[in-house]
Amino acid sequence: MRIAIDGYNFALPNGTGISSYGMALAHTLRSMGHAVEGVFGIDVAGPAAHREALFYDRLARPARRPKGLKRWLSATRLATGAASFRVSSGGVDARSLAHRLPHFDALWSSPDLFERAQDYFRLTGRFTELQIASPPDIMHWTYPVPVRVKGARNIYTLHDLVPLRLPFATLDEKRLYRALVGTCVAQGDHICTVSEASRADIIELLHADPGKVSNTYQVSTIDPAVIAEDAAVSAETISALFGLAPQGYYLFYGAIEPKKNLGRLIEAYLSLRLKAPLVIVAAKSWQSSAEVVLLPREDDPSGLRHEHLRDRVVQIDYLPRHLLLRLLRGARALVFPSLYEGFGLPVLEAMSLGVPVLSSTTAAIREIAGEAAILVDPYVVAEIADALARVDADAALRQSLATRGIARAAAFSESAYQRALAEMYSKVLGETS
Repeated sequence: MRIAIDGYNFALPNGTGISSYGMALAHTLRSMGHAVEGVFGIDVAGPAAHREALFYDRLARPARRPKGLKRWLSATRLATGAASFRVSSGGVDARSLAHRLPHFDALWSSPDLFERAQDYFRLTGRFTELQIASPPDIMHWTYPVPVRVKGARNIYTLHDLVPLRLPFATLDEKRLYRALVGTCVAQGDHICTVSEASRADIIELLHADPGKVSNTYQVSTIDPAVIAEDAAVSAETISALFGLAPQGYYLFYGAIEPKKNLGRLIEAYLSLRLKAPLVIVAAKSWQSSAEVVLLPREDDPSGLRHEHLRDRVVQIDYLPRHLLLRLLRGARALVFPSLYEGFGLPVLEAMSLGVPVLSSTTAAIREIAGEAAILVDPYVVAEIADALARVDADAALRQSLATRGIARAAAFSESAYQRALAEMYSKVLGETS
């Protein structure tokens, strides 16, 4: 089949969990023999010969949006649909972007598609109809966007309903978000999600028909070179770059935002006086000041208040994926006491690499980790601290968690993901043929 996926999150410079999902989805679809096409919102209007250069030039470079009346007039023009342009390939050497973009058999792009469609939905409550000259069999949106491709079966992935379950933990406009995901359920050909916990939320909160919601889980595409690399080589790389010893540090990675619960993790860690430092790979997001109140502040130039933390907490805003995975492979444990996850990709990635996991009992984490991780109530600092102390002191426990984690991760293999996707697509095509 020809299956298209959106580039909404691929266009972000440092990626997101959803861009990782999109990369894994594209890789899996290609391994199943499908043609994979990309749908983007980059302005490539003009002569066909110029489009590829414009596409890569403007990728991740936010366009200047019109303001005021011009912005809303631009949105209202979508009443008759949005045109897309075919982007040829072959002239641009895009190898340096291979970590951000999967290989696409065809590229389509419509100027400012996602921003204009969002404005149009806000005005009218209707989805934008995107016109593709030769529509794919399936348009698999990796994120709830108010767009549908005319002539294709439109599937929307809803990873979680965090804005409804933990409304204080996101910046979404809650009425607009509920209307958006509700319309995905009502008008989409199918809903895809990534855990039974999220599927239950979608059925309960959005009153979705259970037969119209499929949980496919997901996979992590860990570079085989990382897995194959000798552990000593990985350890030397991490030591040279960061001065960290193998199994000599704890790792958290994600985003500094309320649902990740980093504030309670830092408090628990600092209460123990552990020798192994806590390494945080996370960029500050919204409401991050409350999460890192115990760490050095930019407005505290003396640094005296936090001098004793100099060697205890290491914060890195962003790492390329190949370095992040090597850092994960060498960690004493992954510490990830999130308040809510639709899946919890760091948990799966840690288990896949044989890294002990300390995480939370909430949402999908228990479902993904099974009996292969130590799970705590993420709202109780003392529980997080007690679990950290146990992991730190007990080498046999760490080895047991590593062994159990590798076995548990095998349940989320690419072959299992292929079967789940094939079943979902077959169902959608059967229902709409």
